[in-house]
Amino acid sequence: MNVIDSFSLKGKVALLTGGAGLYGQQLVRALAEAGATTYLASRHVEALEELAAAHRAQGQDVQALRLDQADERSILALRDEVAKRSGHLDILVNNAVARPPRKDFPDAAALAESMAVNATGLILLTQTLGEIIADGGSIINIGSIMGLVGVEPLNYRGTDMKSWAFSDYFFHKGGMVNITRFWASHYGQRGVRCNCLHPGGLQTPGQPEAFVRNYSERTCLGRMANDSDLMGAVVFLASDASRYVTGTNIPVDGGYTAK
Repeated sequence: MNVIDSFSLKGKVALLTGGAGLYGQQLVRALAEAGATTYLASRHVEALEELAAAHRAQGQDVQALRLDQADERSILALRDEVAKRSGHLDILVNNAVARPPRKDFPDAAALAESMAVNATGLILLTQTLGEIIADGGSIINIGSIMGLVGVEPLNYRGTDMKSWAFSDYFFHKGGMVNITRFWASHYGQRGVRCNCLHPGGLQTPGQPEAFVRNYSERTCLGRMANDSDLMGAVVFLASDASRYVTGTNIPVDGGYTAK
């Protein structure tokens, strides 16, 4: 196979959870442009359908499905729907994440909601959909540099942002590091690979200027992530170009964790 052709996802079926969020929009674009039949799944089906329709208008096969990752019945229904429509799954991208609003800290109800989606739900979803992932398929977890390093209080210097507000996010993304290795080992007997991408901070409108400046200075490349920086990495891990890569945790962070 020509090396460029090995990056193609034509003929493959992909499922992306949390597809309308900050990272999800560029991830679905990457999968669809590379040729995969792509399912988007989250609770916010209306937003997903709008996104899917925009891709279909460009000739890409993108479909929206409902998923409540905190509900086991919803996970089972999603597996059955994908199996009914496509018969199998080649690529699973675990991108859904919950960050419930906090009344104060600690907020036990918010922590429980976060755990139900980001820990229990993640495991149930992956191991349920693992039943229909084809031999030689790929599981891609979307982690975070917050799962690799501790909080950097200096990033928030000159802002009213609180570095401790999402301490459970560090816990869940840290756990994703090793569950990636577990699934790589568990599913490897079928040639199914599992890897994790750990994005750095994504620059978005409305972020305090001081935060953007502080964070950018902390990276090697001197900037935050943009709306396309994850695309190449996810296509690589989803495609046959990475068929001997599994169990890895790859920062896509402009060198933030290298310092």
